[in-house]
Amino acid sequence: MGLPLSFEFFPPKTPEDAGKLRAVRQRLYALKPEFCSVTYGAGGSTQEGTSAAIQEILAEGMAPASHFSCIGATKSSVREHLATLKATGVKRIVALRGDLPSGFGGGGEFQYASDLVTFIREEKGRYFHLDVAAYPDTHPQAASPQADLEAYAIKVRAGADSAITQYFYNADAYFRFVDEAQRLGVDIPVVPGIMPITSSAQLMRFSESCGAEIPRWIRLRLQAYGDDTASIRAFGLEVVVDLCERLRQGGAPALHFFTMNQSVAVLEILRQLNLGQRPNRRAAQTMT
Repeated sequence: MGLPLSFEFFPPKTPEDAGKLRAVRQRLYALKPEFCSVTYGAGGSTQEGTSAAIQEILAEGMAPASHFSCIGATKSSVREHLATLKATGVKRIVALRGDLPSGFGGGGEFQYASDLVTFIREEKGRYFHLDVAAYPDTHPQAASPQADLEAYAIKVRAGADSAITQYFYNADAYFRFVDEAQRLGVDIPVVPGIMPITSSAQLMRFSESCGAEIPRWIRLRLQAYGDDTASIRAFGLEVVVDLCERLRQGGAPALHFFTMNQSVAVLEILRQLNLGQRPNRRAAQTMT
């Protein structure tokens, strides 16, 4: 049984990186994703790069989703950016609170992602498909799991169409989150965010910054491998394939991959799961 797929990229920093990302996207396009999202830096710091990547995805014939963080923004600036996205042909937005850039004192007219969702619906009606974030392991700044769940429910009631989770490695946490949200009366599709494990140091660093939980048994195994990159990747592949299989069997509506602008790990995970469309012969010959 297949599942709808989507992929997340971040804006490349150099022309060389941009060229590499184009090749990565082509390999992943062979799997027929529903959409490809592009991240948005703190305070909109990568807005130009985000816009350029989105325009390339559109030109390549794929559906893009623009991350859109609202912290520090004004209604005027958000209104202007929405008009730009609509004129460009973007029809999907990942609506986030976001983080203030370092050294930024505050300000702005939006405090929460729910404020952004409400404003977009007031300004543009149902034109945009709106995704919001969900946190099976609880947002690191939430006062409690229940407070985090209620904040999520507010975003959904404000007009979200679907949610994409922060990455996690405990399938039970995802299913529990979905069940608890449904008990609050919010029942939009909650798409699991999947982070391939290819580097122990990278995973630890990301998880500390975003509050994603790494189960103790995974952390200990990764530490035991030390600098053995091959063993880390083989173990990470096994962990993530098993996670995706559990999510598929449990009824997850789709899978969203945080690619880190790489294709090899994602392609191998999906090959082992037999998910998505198989690449055609020409595409397969170009894979490295």
